[in-house]
Amino acid sequence: MRVPSLPEVRRLTEKERDAWWTVLLVDPVATPLVRWTAMWTRVTPNQITWAALVLGIGAAACFAQGDWQWLVAGAVVYHVSFILDCMDGKLARLTGKGSAFGAWLDYIFDRVRVLICAVALMGGQYQRTDDVTYIWLALAVVFLDMLRYMDALEIWKVRLNMRRTQRERAEELGLVDTSAEAGVSDDDSEADDTPVKNAARVPAQPTASDASAAESSASAPAAPAVAPQSTFITRLPGYVPLRDFLVSHRIRIHLFSGIEFQMTIFIIAPLLGTVFWPTVAAGALLLAFEVLVVYRLLLATRSFQRTMARYDRLEAERKSAQDGLSEQANSPERATFV
Repeated sequence: MRVPSLPEVRRLTEKERDAWWTVLLVDPVATPLVRWTAMWTRVTPNQITWAALVLGIGAAACFAQGDWQWLVAGAVVYHVSFILDCMDGKLARLTGKGSAFGAWLDYIFDRVRVLICAVALMGGQYQRTDDVTYIWLALAVVFLDMLRYMDALEIWKVRLNMRRTQRERAEELGLVDTSAEAGVSDDDSEADDTPVKNAARVPAQPTASDASAAESSASAPAAPAVAPQSTFITRLPGYVPLRDFLVSHRIRIHLFSGIEFQMTIFIIAPLLGTVFWPTVAAGALLLAFEVLVVYRLLLATRSFQRTMARYDRLEAERKSAQDGLSEQANSPERATFV
């Protein structure tokens, strides 16, 4: 296949918004490597996924040794493993070789890598210090990672269902879908650590309903939308300029997600030579940002409910108007006798 130029590869493979760790420390390396891989090799996305897992196991083996030199080695290997983990999806998008099985494999291997590295890292520290606290830390890391991805999956499903429901309701009323304006959007999607990432590995094909909806939207009236609410977050001093700056640099507002959680524990902590406090801080930050994500989901569901209520009122008004016209047409005063 003819491989596009590097700027075009960036446009095709890099997310519109991504984690700051990925944007600053992974994409500058992963994207050129993906282009080189597509040009000069026959490596498939699934093979890269397997390679990322193998390196993850190598990082765990280093972590298990417990000494600082081995921790540094494990951190380096883990970062390389994460670069490969980002490359598989990019290569799938660039070459069109993505598959549903590859998406599943990528998702499962990510969880396996975190599990074995958490057990190895904390187990190595327990063996070195004989402090049972590290056993509890291993359980906490695995639990928080599981909680994070279960939450991301459910939030993604809820938002997807709201968008579909609102779009179908708008089409029933002959209106243009305005789910983005109503707050039912992908603003909270985590790109590289949610099902959205894995879905991107499967090339999407437009459906007939999508095509017909696109054709009718040009002439259909716009659906009533609910303007996004001003919240305590948007009213914080400096929040809006910071948000705009981050978005302009492809960095999402959710600054501490599953990616940063992993990197703090498996890269930053080993490089610092101390595991306990960075792990505790990473867990606290992850929980704080998860609360923020759930709060934004709550606002989105309320906005969705208001929009659906407007649709119900619009339907009732139309039905009332139609009934009024029918009564006028059938009234005795308007009847004509021959």
